[in-house]
Amino acid sequence: MKKLVALAVCALALSGCATGTDAVAQGGTFDFVSPGGKTSIFYDPPSDRGTVGNLSGPDLMTADKTTSLSDFDGKVVVLNVWGQWCGPCRGEANDLEQVAEATKDQGVQFLGINVRDNQQDKAQDFVTDNKVSYPSIYDPPMRTLLALGQNYPTSVIPTTIVLDREHRVAAVFLTELLASDLQPVVERVAAESSSTNG
Repeated sequence: MKKLVALAVCALALSGCATGTDAVAQGGTFDFVSPGGKTSIFYDPPSDRGTVGNLSGPDLMTADKTTSLSDFDGKVVVLNVWGQWCGPCRGEANDLEQVAEATKDQGVQFLGINVRDNQQDKAQDFVTDNKVSYPSIYDPPMRTLLALGQNYPTSVIPTTIVLDREHRVAAVFLTELLASDLQPVVERVAAESSSTNG
């Protein structure tokens, strides 16, 4: 039985919009549950975690390149859903980059999903100005998020999802993060032994 441990923090909810894109998603087994509207949710034990589908779409910074979750097989992946228009996304950018740099030698890869930015150049400027080192999928209409399941709250930006090495959902944060909130969780998931992954 899935054990959920939740810690309450403030959430930022924004309404969504959708138009066409080349981003694609294939379904997985993850079933999002947020008990009592909590915004920090942890899924344990590892054997009970659901997988996400393969997120894939145009790379934000490189023309004619596709970036996919499957590019990072065997790595802990930290997905961050963001937009340059989003104040909390701007607020957490340095913290996310700090954790990405601090954990990359532990087999951790960050992957952004840029949403609702219809002007790609503005999103690219955000990445450059904030010295973001990790890739992002460019997905204005948020189609890649279909890989997270029907119940996933696509209206909450920013969102950060920590996937274990089998790309199962270990934690979901529906709020702006500080490095001190995220790094211990990422390091814990990165340190999980293969015996806990069965």
